[in-house]
This record gives sequence, structure tokens and C-alpha cells, in this order.
Amino acid sequence: MNEAEFSHGPVATIGAGVRAAPALKSGLSLTLVLALIGSAGRVVGPVVVQQAIDRGMDIEGGLAVDTSFISRLCLIGLACLLVTGLAQRAAVKRLGHRSEEALFGLRSRLFEHVHRLSLEDHNDERRGALVARVTSDVETLSQFFSWGGFAFILNGALTIVVSAVMLSYDWILAVTAIVVSAPLYLVLRRVQRRLVAAYDAVRAANGRVLGTAGEIINGAETLFAYRCGPEFAGRVAEATAERRRAQTRASLIGAFLFPSGEVFGTLAISAVVIVGVWRGEAGGLTAGALVGFVFLTYRLLEPIAELTEVLDQTQTAIAGLRRVLGILAIPVGPLPPSDPIPLPRGPLDIVVDDVSFRYRPRGDEAEEAPALRNVDVTIKAGTRVAIVGETGSGKTTLGRLLARFSDPTVGDVRIGGVSLRRIDNDELRRSVVVVPQEPFLFDDTIIANVGFARPGIGRDDVTACVDSLGLTDWITSLTDGLDTQVGNRGSALSAGERQLVALIRAAVVDPPILVLDEATSSVDPGTEVSIARALDMLSRNRTTISIAHRLSTAARADRVIVLADGRVVQDGPHDRLVVQPGPYARMYADWIESTSVTESTSLTETDGRG
Repeated sequence: MNEAEFSHGPVATIGAGVRAAPALKSGLSLTLVLALIGSAGRVVGPVVVQQAIDRGMDIEGGLAVDTSFISRLCLIGLACLLVTGLAQRAAVKRLGHRSEEALFGLRSRLFEHVHRLSLEDHNDERRGALVARVTSDVETLSQFFSWGGFAFILNGALTIVVSAVMLSYDWILAVTAIVVSAPLYLVLRRVQRRLVAAYDAVRAANGRVLGTAGEIINGAETLFAYRCGPEFAGRVAEATAERRRAQTRASLIGAFLFPSGEVFGTLAISAVVIVGVWRGEAGGLTAGALVGFVFLTYRLLEPIAELTEVLDQTQTAIAGLRRVLGILAIPVGPLPPSDPIPLPRGPLDIVVDDVSFRYRPRGDEAEEAPALRNVDVTIKAGTRVAIVGETGSGKTTLGRLLARFSDPTVGDVRIGGVSLRRIDNDELRRSVVVVPQEPFLFDDTIIANVGFARPGIGRDDVTACVDSLGLTDWITSLTDGLDTQVGNRGSALSAGERQLVALIRAAVVDPPILVLDEATSSVDPGTEVSIARALDMLSRNRTTISIAHRLSTAARADRVIVLADGRVVQDGPHDRLVVQPGPYARMYADWIESTSVTESTSLTETDGRG
């Protein structure tokens, strides 16, 4: 199931969310009971007023006041407020604790699940979505739990308690208050939707103002050179005017929203007083009950406005939860073996046995054509192999299957006679190391970016690996040597230097099989020499499989495998294939021609500068 396929309704989504974060329902019944008790404190005041008027005052006898009774009544009310206050505090504390515990569990599960997904689900298109789910969508849930969840439960409990007390006093007045107040919910709901949309427009307009202003400031030199500053300043003025209009509209809608509660409160209380007076004592309604009912009506209206805001936030939270659950619904893979088989000692041949592979469709996309079709290849241990082909031929996909970043749709890949599906993941990662075309470096030192690949490795061992690759001069040329900070994603280093760090990282693992996704495809010529030398050292006495984008790599290999449309169309040494009519000879001739043109252009530019 893909993320887009998780489209359950709100109730089903909440149920799935509770199952994904079971801490939410842990002790929920007790929390709800405490919330109801806490909400009862909000009706203590009206009940005390009603009792004081009806039982502590003799209105007909000249307003005689029973101070003793009223004093005891106030003490009882104070004790009730203390108990209900403690109950509400306990409910809020439990809600806060359970929600944070649930979010912690959900975040942990989401991170763990994301790291168990196939690299097929970590491509450039999906990576942004994965980051958004782990960060902004979980943060949306956190914001809901920090306020919306509390308000939903506490205000819901208050509504239940107040309605129950009102019905116990007089069901006719209760129905009157509820019927007159009910339209407030619809009005607030409608107005608030417009207000949310209006403030979305304000944020969008504000973003355009900032974007336009930032563009002008960053491009000041260009604007000055072409003397078009006034024209671009007009764009800022237009964006600012749009923001002003959006803010004015939002303010007008907000100005209508907030008095609505007062208007409906006045209407509800007026209706309660009119009906109460009309019924009089003949209807069994005392003066104290009528006054208490007025206070209770205010209590009934209090949570309605807040609940409308909570419902909007609830919808946002459910949408975020649905997206999070969509990620959790993506099947993990490749799955670790339940009964792993250890690799044999000695040379490890690689066998690709009738392998076909098709990427999973996403959402409503049509099923893609197979990326690989019936690939049969055997690679002897210690061989240097280059896999070449046009873009989309399947060469990168084959490299991923060799490292078990994905499993074949059909067929099998074996190392040393053991299927990759049966090899323990830790042993497989020690045996097969992939150096990607664009290696990722963490914002740390070079030695930290190298050492994590082999936990516990000492500095002397890293230095020995650097020396074995002939990179000592490069390391010593850096300001802090192995302790040089590489910056975010390696930004402090050039593309070629990042590749050198990746090669040192592979060397510290010392794997018998190395898969290289063309480590010299986007580096400067000077660094390319260092990379080529390091690759020569690294590939000695080990099986090396290069996903070749430059055919100079293929020319240095012992064997070249040519792919086209996911099939092996040629297989043999470079010297034989280059003179044999076929796709490799054509690709090589085109590459030689393009290289000659590039070198000629470079020489012409150099002569011109001279």
C-alpha cells in the first residue's frame, strides 16, 4: 500500500491512530471520569446561587437571610471546587503525559519504519514527503494534543455536565437554551472556515512579499546593472497591497466572529428569562432555579466557540495523522531473513539468476515497464566489471539488487552460493559496500564520517586506510586533517573530495565486493586523478562492479556488461566489444567524439584567454 492509498474516514483514521500509538487509550476511562468531575466544578457556582436564593433567603417574609446556612453552603461549594479542581488538574496532567508518550511512540515507530523502507521508497520524489511526515505532520499532531485534545475532552465534559444539570432543574428551560444556542455552532463554524481561509491567504500574501523583497535584495547588483530597480520595486508594492487587502478581509471576518457569542448568549438568556417568567412558580420553577439557570446558560455557551476552533484543528490533525499512517502502511523491505545462512569462507562468486525487476506503481500511476528483464550474469570473485548502458537501461537498478537495496521481482541473486535473501543484514553490509555517485556526508569531521561505517575503529586504522589509498597528501593538505569539518551534506568540500571521503569510508570496511556508482562522473580533472588512483588501490584483490557513466571506466575493467531496455545485450572484455558491431561500439565512438570536442573547446578557450 502506498501513502496515497490510505484514505479512510475520520473515525477509521482515529482508530488506526490509536492502534499505532496505544498510549493514547491507556487509562483513558479514568481520565474521562476525572475530566467530568473537574467540569462539575464549573456548575458549583450556579448551584450555590440557586440554593442560597431558594433555601437561604425568605423573599416573601421581607428578605430574611439565613447566614448560617449560606456560610455552610459556601464552605461546601469551596470544598467542591477544591476537589473538582484537583480532579481537573489530574485529568490535564494525565492527558499531557499520555499524549507526549503517544507522540514519542509514534515518532519512534515512524523513524524506525522509514529506515526499514526499500530504497525504492527513498528516491528524490518521495524523500521530501518522508521528511514532511516525520517533521511537520507529527508536529501538527503535537500541536493538537497540546491544546486541541485538551479542549475537546474538557469542553466536551463541561457541555455534558452543564446539560445534565440544566435538565435536572427544568427540561423545558434546558431545551429552550439549547435550541436558541444551537445556531451559534453553525454560525461560528461557517465564519471560522472563512476566517481560516482568509488567514491562509494572508500567510500566502506575506510569503510573496518576503519572497519578492528577498529576490530584489539578493539581485541588487543585476538590477543596478540594468537600471530596472523601479520596475521591481513596483512588484514589491503590488505584493504589499495584496497583503494589505488580505489582512483587511481577515480582520473584518474576525470582527464578525467574536461578537457572535455575545449576541447568541443574549438571545439564549433572554429566551430563558421570558420562558421562566411566563411559566412562573406554577410550573414548579423557583426564583433561585431561574437565576441559576441564567448562569448555567452562560456556562453552556462557553465551550461552543472553543469547540468550533478545536474541530478545525481536529480536521487538520486527522489529515496529518492520515498522512503519517499512509507512510506506516508502506510495506518495509527487504525483510531480514528469519533463518540466515552464513557466507562461506574464501572467494565469493556472484550469480544473477534470471532476474527481472519492476518498480511498484505509486498511487494511481500506471504500472511501469520492468526495469530489468531475465538478466543472467555470473561474476567471478576478484573480477573488475563495468556495467554500461544508456539512461534508463537498468544499470543502476542492477547495482541496487546486487547490494540488496531491493529484492528481484522474479529470480534470485546469490553470493558465494547463498541467496541474498538468506544472508544476515550485518554480514551482507560487511561483504558488499556501495559507493554512490553522490555520497552523503554528515555535518561532522572527516574521521567521524568514515568511522561510523566500522564502529570501534581507531584513528591509526583510519590513517592506515588513507595511506593505502594514496590519499595521505590530500589529508595533510587540509587545515585540520582528519578532523576537518565537512559542513552540511559535505558543503565545505568539493564534489571530488566528497568522493574521496566515501572511498576511505569503503576502505575501512574492507569488503570483498565493492559496487561503485561511477565515482568520477562529476568531479574536476585534478581530483579525478586522485580518485582513479584510490579506486585502483581499493579494487585490488576484490570484486569491483562499476556502474559506468564514463566509458573510460569500462575501458579499464576486466569485463563489460552492456544493458539496454533492462536486458543484457553484450558481455565481454572492452577490447573485443569495442571492435564488435553493436551498442557498445557505438556508445564508445560517441563518447570518444564528445570527449574530443570538449577538449578542443577547452583548448580554444584557453588560447583566447592567452
